[in-house]
Amino acid sequence: QVQLVESGGGLVQAGGSLRLSCVASGGTSTNYAEDYATGWFREAPGKEREFVATISASVGSPYYADAAKGRFTISRDNAKNTVYLQMNSLKPEDTAVYYCAAGRAVIVGNHRNEYDYWGQGTQVTVSS
Repeated sequence: QVQLVESGGGLVQAGGSLRLSCVASGGTSTNYAEDYATGWFREAPGKEREFVATISASVGSPYYADAAKGRFTISRDNAKNTVYLQMNSLKPEDTAVYYCAAGRAVIVGNHRNEYDYWGQGTQVTVSS
């Protein structure tokens, strides 16, 4: 069982930046970085949870939703079992609860059901 803990959310003005962190622990694998791809999703009030970005295991190749391209950067620190989401030029429509998720594969895509483990979420609020 992999545990994921997100942090870094908060209240920021439009145009500002936040960096979210997702720390992984547990699991039967002794090498999270090599065995698990990690994604970020978000869920706004009244809307379905949507894909934001994902990063592959091992070499850490990123893939972004259109809404995140050019503004968000996903990265991983394998030594710390941590995946980051740097969010710049934030907009009010980015307001949501952000979740990280792990899938036991080198590459995992943009569908929720491809992921095996989820964190509890962190709130991001962008004021206009």
